[in-house]
Amino acid sequence: MKYAVIGTGYWGSNHARIASELRSEGVIEEAYLCDADEERVSEIAEAYDLPYVTDYADLPDEGVTAATLSTPSPTHHDIAVDLLESGVDLLIEKPLALDSDDAWSIVETADAENRVLAVGHIFRFHPALKELKRRIDRGELGRIKYMNTRRFSFRVPRATTGVLYSLAVHDVDISNYLLDDAPNDIYCRLDSVVRDDIDETATLVLNYDEATSVINESWQVPVFGKQRDLVVVGSEKAAYVDYLEDNVVEIHESRVVKHGDELRALEEGGKTYEVENDEPLRVEVDDFVSACKERTEPSSPGRIGAEVVEQLELAEKSSERNQTVPLDR
Repeated sequence: MKYAVIGTGYWGSNHARIASELRSEGVIEEAYLCDADEERVSEIAEAYDLPYVTDYADLPDEGVTAATLSTPSPTHHDIAVDLLESGVDLLIEKPLALDSDDAWSIVETADAENRVLAVGHIFRFHPALKELKRRIDRGELGRIKYMNTRRFSFRVPRATTGVLYSLAVHDVDISNYLLDDAPNDIYCRLDSVVRDDIDETATLVLNYDEATSVINESWQVPVFGKQRDLVVVGSEKAAYVDYLEDNVVEIHESRVVKHGDELRALEEGGKTYEVENDEPLRVEVDDFVSACKERTEPSSPGRIGAEVVEQLELAEKSSERNQTVPLDR
């Protein structure tokens, strides 16, 4: 397999490193880099001893059958459709696209061309989150009632996309992933103060059949430093994940019980569990490469990315209307 990494910006450079590792290990035959910024791509290519081009049309005519697409989000649709129609399997970084029509167009093209399509929802490969998912699925936490996510930092908002498509895209997908479901409705409030039309703070409430997920994102909170965490409350136990600690899950023995006519809150302490600390990006790419070779569905298929983009669009609509918006299921 010959592999290409198209887009070598901040996150694309990490994909270049992974591609170099895969080539060194013999998992892939060759890896190529592509970026319109020749100064940037040449430096990365030299660092990893990889060939490069500045236009994906100049990639080798024969042999490149799989690629990572990590160019800016507005370019995803046109490049992805072109590559898929050329017979290339794709791993596309999140968000899959910036509107649902484009997102579903990419998915439909992949289906029509019988191509493997994965989307880079990397937290599905986060060691601690995978362990939490395993415990939820086996019923250890009981019925999931409530989830709360915080991603806070203090920085100048990006000039291109706000926190909804940069950060909340992760947590909407995480909520769906942990609950194996899609929300019934969404409420969202977006705040744009620093840059016009660029949301620097987003608050979302996702209502599922039996659970509520509250998502808080902001680039304007200077209090905590960088904070990224998740609380999941079940009827039997609660869990806590600090995303900055990749392989640690806290499980808390806490629940409300009824003794006769009296309700009591029982707190019986908690335990910290450590799991194997595999790099999420490497696991994600390994999963994609395996799906390409075996012609199977990847763990994060393209349709999941399209569904999340649809839900983000509803969140925008909710903020515009200042009301809860139902999901058309």
